[in-house]
Amino acid sequence: MNTDKILPVNREHLLLMQVLCWLGPGIKIFTTGVKSMIEVSGHHPERVWWLALIAVIVVIVFSLMFNNFVKRYTRRILDFPERKKSLFAFFDLHGYILIFFMMGLGISLKFIPGMPAEFFAGFYPGLGAALAIAGIRYFISWIRAMRKMKQFE
Repeated sequence: MNTDKILPVNREHLLLMQVLCWLGPGIKIFTTGVKSMIEVSGHHPERVWWLALIAVIVVIVFSLMFNNFVKRYTRRILDFPERKKSLFAFFDLHGYILIFFMMGLGISLKFIPGMPAEFFAGFYPGLGAALAIAGIRYFISWIRAMRKMKQFE
């Protein structure tokens, strides 16, 4: 079965799907983390600096990891020989499995009894910022792809 006929879009627009899939959750997770940090700072203001340091470390570590995703999937999308691909072709099977695993892990963390607010206050702002940065990098990749297309028209 040829899946390219399921909601076909120009391959450059698949990069816009990546923007939405990374930037949207990134902003949501970041704001959730900042709310937790504000809540923790009300009870334990002395912990805010440590939580901010943890968030910075998380941003760095996850940005390095997500940078590989951005490069890999941008190249994958732009190397498609077909002009139009299915809307769902922005990830391969491995990418979908990884994303669903990460989403499931992130969602399940919220339901673990006794999970301290400090965890969310330190980890979520960093993770959210790293996701948003990846979304911005996909947007930059999309702009570059569109410029290249215009050069060849």
